[in-house]
Amino acid sequence: MKLKKLHSELVSGIVDAGFDKEPKEIQTNCVPKIKSGADLFAIAPAGSGKSTAIVIGVIQQLKEAFEEAPRAIVMVETREKAFELEEQFKILGKDTNLRTFTVFDQGNIQYQKDSIYEGLDILIGTPRRIDELLSVTGIPCSNLKLLVVDDAETIFPNRYHPVVYRIADSSKKLQCLIFANKWHDKFDDLLERIMKNMVVIEIES
Repeated sequence: MKLKKLHSELVSGIVDAGFDKEPKEIQTNCVPKIKSGADLFAIAPAGSGKSTAIVIGVIQQLKEAFEEAPRAIVMVETREKAFELEEQFKILGKDTNLRTFTVFDQGNIQYQKDSIYEGLDILIGTPRRIDELLSVTGIPCSNLKLLVVDDAETIFPNRYHPVVYRIADSSKKLQCLIFANKWHDKFDDLLERIMKNMVVIEIES
C-alpha cells in the first residue's frame, strides 16, 4: 500500500490514525487492486484488517462528495459492526467531504429513507434493512459505483444473497468487493453471478 499513490486527503487520515506505520497484509494486497477498479474477492481471518482495507479502498475510489445519490453500498452482518465501520470512515476520511449514513434493522425506515434522499456518498447497513429500503425505493442506485459485502460467509448462508444480486444487477459498471473470514459453498454461485474478471486474495493468518 504505497501512500504516494493514494488520494492526498485520504493519506492524511491514514497517517494521523497511524495506519501508515505497519499496514496489515490484507491492506497491502487489497487496496491497490481496489484502486485499479477490479472486482475483488478476499478471504482473511477475523482481526486481519479487512474493515480498514474496505474503508481505505472505498474512500480512495470515491475521493469526494458528488451529487446526492449514494455511490457505495457497504453491507455488514450487524448494526454494531455497521456503526463501527461508519466511525472508521469518519476517522480515515476526516479530511474529505464524503458523507456516510448507516441503516439497520428496527430503525425507523421512513427516517432512514428521508436521510438517504438528503444526500450521501456511502451507505452502510445490514442486508435486511438495505433490502427493505430497496423495496420501498428508499435507495436511489443511479450513481452507484461500489458494492461491498463484508461478513460474506454469514450474510450469504443466511439467505440474504438475493439483495446482493439485486444491487449487482442494477448496474453493469458496478465494482464488487466481497470480504469473508472463510470460504463457504454459497460463494460458488456468487462468483459466477456477479464477479467479472475478479482478483482473489487469500490471507491465511
